[in-house]
Amino acid sequence: MPYFVRLKWKLGFIMCTKAGAIRRRDWRNNQFLIQRSPVRCLASTWCERISHMRPTLRDLLVEPGVLIADGATGTFLQQAGLPRGMAPERWNLENPEAILSLHRSYLDAGSQVILTNSFGGNRYRLARHRLAEQAHELNRIAAQLAVQAAGTTAWVLGDMGPLGELLAPLGPVSYEDAVAAFSEQAAALAEGGVDGVLIETMSDLEEAKAAVEGARRTTDLPVLVTMSFDTHGRTMMGVTPEQAAHALWTLGVDVIGANCGHSLPENLEAIRAMREAEPQAVLMAKPNAGLPHTEGNTLRYDVTPEIMADYALRFVALGVKIFGGCCGSTPEHIRAVARALHG
Repeated sequence: MPYFVRLKWKLGFIMCTKAGAIRRRDWRNNQFLIQRSPVRCLASTWCERISHMRPTLRDLLVEPGVLIADGATGTFLQQAGLPRGMAPERWNLENPEAILSLHRSYLDAGSQVILTNSFGGNRYRLARHRLAEQAHELNRIAAQLAVQAAGTTAWVLGDMGPLGELLAPLGPVSYEDAVAAFSEQAAALAEGGVDGVLIETMSDLEEAKAAVEGARRTTDLPVLVTMSFDTHGRTMMGVTPEQAAHALWTLGVDVIGANCGHSLPENLEAIRAMREAEPQAVLMAKPNAGLPHTEGNTLRYDVTPEIMADYALRFVALGVKIFGGCCGSTPEHIRAVARALHG
């Protein structure tokens, strides 16, 4: 787990120490966080990023303009040769160049915010692949790879998806065990240098709350939460966009929104409902490129880059601050979105 020490400080500089500790400015309360780096940071990308005096993610969230996120991870890696059934997180260790290529492809297309390859990086999902004991390492390296790719020009969100198990009383995982699993994952992502934590594709509000609590136990980085409204305008667990907006924004998270889902119109309506329910909320949308169909042995998605770009304008018109793509979206989708939103 990362080691944080708070120090009161009034100067506005950021520095790296020879011992490998990193001072990161906490712009909200004029403090520094000193985080012990997992590797010596001399000449490292991490030190270059934090010594660049760039704005924090929280700074960006209150500034005008929209931030462009990346697109799909899983479908990209499958096309790159990820074996069927393999945990994508394994490639953080076994094929890091493929992960760097993923990130760089989206950055080259115009992404300003990228996600770590850690969606299924909690110990419950990793246990299916006998990787539970490597959870910390896999998440830390996922973060380091994304940070390396992002350099000083983009921001990195540590990606945390659902546990893959239902919480009690419907399933075997207690609320406290869920919090512990998410805390473990968030700690490793923070150690790897992410700028914020994204809790995404949630269906159960209790699980989302457990993830928020877990993240806050180990880091004070920005927390973003998106739900998946894929069942007739509700989540699989029956949560409406209005219910999600009220519950999540009340928790004091930095961003709420919708991702995945079925269609662009359905995601747009979910965002509209969240905006009406919580007018002051900062919103994020990462919709799928439609639903897949098979052509031979290949999955195809019907939403073209041009259609995605057209809808990006509609999402932004509703006040979405961060827009990207989920399943089926590609660097070409993000490139079209970047042209539409930033010219």
